[in-house]
Amino acid sequence: MNQFLFGTFPYIALTILLIGSIARYERDPYTWKSSSSQLLDRRMLTVGSILFHAGVLIVFFGHLFGLLLPVEFYDALGVRHEWKQVLAAVGGGIAGAMALIGAIVLIVRRLQNPRVRASSTFADTAIIIILALQLVLGLLTVPVSLSHPDGQEMVKLMNWANGIFTFDGAAASYIADVPAVFKAHIVLGLIIFILFPFTRLVHMLSGLAAPVRYLLRTGYQIVRTRKRRA
Repeated sequence: MNQFLFGTFPYIALTILLIGSIARYERDPYTWKSSSSQLLDRRMLTVGSILFHAGVLIVFFGHLFGLLLPVEFYDALGVRHEWKQVLAAVGGGIAGAMALIGAIVLIVRRLQNPRVRASSTFADTAIIIILALQLVLGLLTVPVSLSHPDGQEMVKLMNWANGIFTFDGAAASYIADVPAVFKAHIVLGLIIFILFPFTRLVHMLSGLAAPVRYLLRTGYQIVRTRKRRA
């Protein structure tokens, strides 16, 4: 089971994320949007959205640079493992708490406001609840990380993440003995990857997809035709 969840399942999730996102962008481009309900209730949306998005962006880039850069990179910079783990736990904890508060505000708004609730789909409500649960799991890893001051838990997670992207067949074994809360956090994160193409989360890629599509266009828009002279 450990091999499947952390050695095979990541590739399944990433494949669905990639192919599903491309297929939706190509087949249903008009559904590629955030479906904002700002006109229905601006006050709670502003507070919740700012806290949620600011916190999530910090957490996202923290995970991106904290897990995908090789351990040797930080060793070369002289960054000790215990320093990095404390920084990740404290910084990630603050950002995660911000995002969770924002998510709770957005959930309450979506469930209690009749007009917002009526305009929401099941996927809209489910995905924000799942993201809030993921944030809770992330915050639960903070005290566990701080209880291992040597930084070795962080090293195991970094080796696993690097192993997945370098197709290391032993990647799953690197986190075989990490605390269960880390494993639950990873599994739910992979499930979110699978759900990503089928929810409003795809709007996160809009800033990347639109310029790429423009650069790869096969033709040009004809504004007017040039009349030939007789």
